[in-house]
Amino acid sequence: MKIFSRIAVILMVMGLLTGCPKKQTIVSEEAKAPAVDMEADAKAKAEAETKAKKEAEAKIKAEAEAKAKAEAAAKAELAAKDALRFEDIHFDFDMYEIKGSDKEILSDLADWLLKNKDTNLVSEGHADDRGNSAYNLALGERRAQSAKDYLVALGVSAARISTTSYGQEKPVCTEPNEDCWWKNRRAHFSIQWR
Repeated sequence: MKIFSRIAVILMVMGLLTGCPKKQTIVSEEAKAPAVDMEADAKAKAEAETKAKKEAEAKIKAEAEAKAKAEAAAKAELAAKDALRFEDIHFDFDMYEIKGSDKEILSDLADWLLKNKDTNLVSEGHADDRGNSAYNLALGERRAQSAKDYLVALGVSAARISTTSYGQEKPVCTEPNEDCWWKNRRAHFSIQWR
């Protein structure tokens, strides 16, 4: 038994000298996973933010391009409207009957109006500066009405044509001669878009 006692004492001394053995820590894959997952989450979040930022920039760019395109189309339409001018028709002194050469102008105008249903027309009557203002205003109205009646006879709805008279108030020429007076004895046409 002495041997066993000695062995027991030796074991105890060895245990004291070496200390208690530490329990080995094993790091499982599951324990490592959260750190990896956090990195992946951060990377995915950054990628998602980058993607969202690019999509937002693309949307803003597309909206800006669409707005620019709409503005260009509106400018083009306005320019086309401004460029649309119809020839005036002219009248003999103190007259308001449509002359043969002016019937073609009115026929072309009627054709255009029949093709463009979204427009209205203003027929403006004018006179030269001979005679008094009241007389010329009435003469201008008869000229505007005469042009309207002719267009209605060609099939344009009367509801789409309004008349006004400026008499001698808006001359295109101010020289006191027949050529200038002829230019002022006119019906002028303005298109109104609905």
